[in-house]
Amino acid sequence: MAATGTDARGADRRRPPISFELFPPRTDAVAPVLNRTIDLLAEVDPAFMSVTFGAGGSSRDRSLGVLRHLLEHTEVEPMAHLTCVGSSHAEANRLVREFLDAGITSFLALRGDPPAGAEPDVELGDLGSAAELVQLIHRVQEEREPFGQVGLPGLPGATRIGDRRRPERVAVAAFPTGHPRSRAPEQDIDALLAKEVAGANLAITQLFWRADDYLGFVERARAGGVTIPILPGIMPVTTPARLARLTELTGVEPPAELSIDLEIEPDADAQAEVGVSYAARLAADVLDDGAPGLHLYTFNRHEAVLDLLDRLGLGTHERLVTERNTTR
Repeated sequence: MAATGTDARGADRRRPPISFELFPPRTDAVAPVLNRTIDLLAEVDPAFMSVTFGAGGSSRDRSLGVLRHLLEHTEVEPMAHLTCVGSSHAEANRLVREFLDAGITSFLALRGDPPAGAEPDVELGDLGSAAELVQLIHRVQEEREPFGQVGLPGLPGATRIGDRRRPERVAVAAFPTGHPRSRAPEQDIDALLAKEVAGANLAITQLFWRADDYLGFVERARAGGVTIPILPGIMPVTTPARLARLTELTGVEPPAELSIDLEIEPDADAQAEVGVSYAARLAADVLDDGAPGLHLYTFNRHEAVLDLLDRLGLGTHERLVTERNTTR
């Protein structure tokens, strides 16, 4: 993306890639609302939008519906989430092939969480890691498009093995504050390196609340041999209830000042201001220190993430032009 903007500190810079995460609608009735959100998010020209997928394919049809909407009604690259939990090799192979046949060529390969009530040490399904899922994605693509022969210029009758298409993006998760199952920080780096060796070409972090968590993780990853881009995953949290739920799901404790400021504000607008302001400062800090872009968790709402981008000067091209003209 070539657009430039003005960041929260007023300095011009080339616009970094932006991406969003969505989850499929829980009912058909709310699908039009999500489609409207997608249309508004598409206006900021994101690099891709990823769509979550329930363990064992529990939201398969709705996820595929959102991905198809992105393909058919926007110019945004759709990214399909895939999880290992509850999936056999045969089921995962069939699902990857279905996505590829639908035109989806980017994936986020995740180990996934066991369903509620499952024993934490029990492996569900026969794909043991996200690295194995990455390998499977590439293998399915190779099976769909075998190597072919192409002619050599100037040498009639001579051929060589042609290049074979690969999925555009095969992303994986990274854990700046540590994966719940990791016994040491080094294990998180080793796991990410294994995913890269398996064929991943992008990492997206789980939520973190302090810039140093992300920056320190990237530094350790580079020292450990990881070379793929590591996108910071950020969510503007606009209610105390949502912050509490995220803490429960991720196990990552938020800063006390964010929790307190959300609790003491008397109304929803004031709470939203606290959450968006905090996320905007966090995003500005990691971008200033070299983050290759931003991956924003939307919770299927456009207001907070678009507000965050506006504060960073990373909104739509038309909005950026207007802002630059009015500040001259």
